[in-house]
Amino acid sequence: MANEVRAVVAAGKGLPVTVATILVPDPRPGEALVRVQACGVCHTDLHYREGAINDDFPFLLGHEAAGTVEAVGDGVVNITPGDFVVLAWRAPCGQCRSCLRGRPWYCFDSANATQKMTLADGTVLSPALGIGAFAELTLVAAGQAVKVDKAVGAAAAGLIGCGVMAGFGAALNTGGVGRGDTVAVFGCGGVGDAAIAASGLAGARQVIAVDLDARKLEWAREFGATDTVNASDGDPVEAVRALTGGFGVDVAIEAVGHPEVFRQAFFSRDLAGTLVQVGVPSPTMTLEVPMIEFFGRGGALKPSWYGDCLPTRDFPMLVDLYLSGRFPLDRFVSETIALGGVEEAFAKMQRGEVLRSVVEM
Repeated sequence: MANEVRAVVAAGKGLPVTVATILVPDPRPGEALVRVQACGVCHTDLHYREGAINDDFPFLLGHEAAGTVEAVGDGVVNITPGDFVVLAWRAPCGQCRSCLRGRPWYCFDSANATQKMTLADGTVLSPALGIGAFAELTLVAAGQAVKVDKAVGAAAAGLIGCGVMAGFGAALNTGGVGRGDTVAVFGCGGVGDAAIAASGLAGARQVIAVDLDARKLEWAREFGATDTVNASDGDPVEAVRALTGGFGVDVAIEAVGHPEVFRQAFFSRDLAGTLVQVGVPSPTMTLEVPMIEFFGRGGALKPSWYGDCLPTRDFPMLVDLYLSGRFPLDRFVSETIALGGVEEAFAKMQRGEVLRSVVEM
């Protein structure tokens, strides 16, 4: 049976999103039907709307979500109806060459629901990141639903499903930030601020926030930045070096996804330092770095896919850190909105007025 619900749909490249009636199937084997309680408005959803990911319109947007399991298909054992879950856009298969090498966070065959959600007229929808959670109900692979303590609250919990996990994991899982390290985070939106908070939690002695927006730099201090650099005031590379005794940082995290910001992060490192890129670039962007600098500076250049996280391990851990008062999930929620407010939330995000707008159902 198909469930008729309201959802946010992007019909074509650059067109304003609309709230439409969609049909969501009941789950088959290996699938779960989730009643969405909250879903964050992420830059990736805007990328989908702009056609910067692919052109498989119409898209069912939303992926940074938490809710309650409504029903499960045959063979599902990891969750049961009534469980409070955070949705993950990576669900390791356990069988691909990466999983079998003990690297499930790189899974090359992540599971999604096999059935399709559609518009009322039968037009097949492409769910953002295999989730599509700007909807009252969504259908996912059961492995994408990770049970967590419901005491966290849906608005904060949903953000773990993408932006917070990406930034947190970029610092700890990919960048390996540890006690006594110096860190620079370029781009102080939700992902960057999560990296800042994670770096402090890991024991970094200095965390430098770099952005063009003075308001975002103030927010970064609230998440634990020890120093700030306004990149509009001069060369941020020289500013970072000046703050680190002329050496540069142990770990530089690029949370923007832009070639010039990558260059700044690259040159802001100390010798043998690590650069982590977690910002998502557009398909047309290219990099140019002198090979002698690549070789001579040493260290590591590491893209971070989803914070190199293992959702079943890391989502509950982040919830536990929040519930124990050690990680400020609530601070990422700038406002809560209705389904009809997503288009305006995109505009606020582009103007830098919010960290996260969160749709509550």
